[in-house]
Amino acid sequence: MNAPISPPAPTTKMRVVEEEGMGLLEIFPLSTEEGDLLALFTEIFTEHWQHVRFGTLIQGAVFEVAAPNAPHHISMLDGYLTVDFGAWHFHLCIGPHRGTPGHPVAPGLALHRRTARAELYRIVAEGAPVSWGLRLFNGAGEQQITVMLPNPFLSDHGILHTPDWNRLLLWDRLRARYLQLTDADPRDRSAKAFIHG
Repeated sequence: MNAPISPPAPTTKMRVVEEEGMGLLEIFPLSTEEGDLLALFTEIFTEHWQHVRFGTLIQGAVFEVAAPNAPHHISMLDGYLTVDFGAWHFHLCIGPHRGTPGHPVAPGLALHRRTARAELYRIVAEGAPVSWGLRLFNGAGEQQITVMLPNPFLSDHGILHTPDWNRLLLWDRLRARYLQLTDADPRDRSAKAFIHG
């Protein structure tokens, strides 16, 4: 999908945070405009569905869902993105949400439901990135979804004994397209092994 992407705000910079249970994260804020998030999810799930895992990643629960196939369709209705795989689907509120004329949604609830924060992130251990992903949070700061991007230390089925740096191509592509960071970061290829927190 070649829809224009809103550039990040001029003051947007990588943040480094220590998150309990996750460790040291480098966070790259993304636009939360509906069109930008629609383009991002369309790209990930139409072109890379077989190599990502997604779900919630919260303290006490991790869902690493693998898509069974490419989506049958991706659509928007009343601010909600739907990615439909046929046997099942998911919804994310990424745009203006009003409800129906007979059942309008209160403005405060609409803001609670809608994505308020989107970010690419990488987990850093022993000074080098070891895991890469995308996260969305709603207006109340609750996680909506985490997409775990391909990892050079992990195949789609298990741990790799030799890193496959080609598995960072999606990360590089998303950084270039959505953050305008066109040069690959050599730090992404500096870790010696996968370290699980």
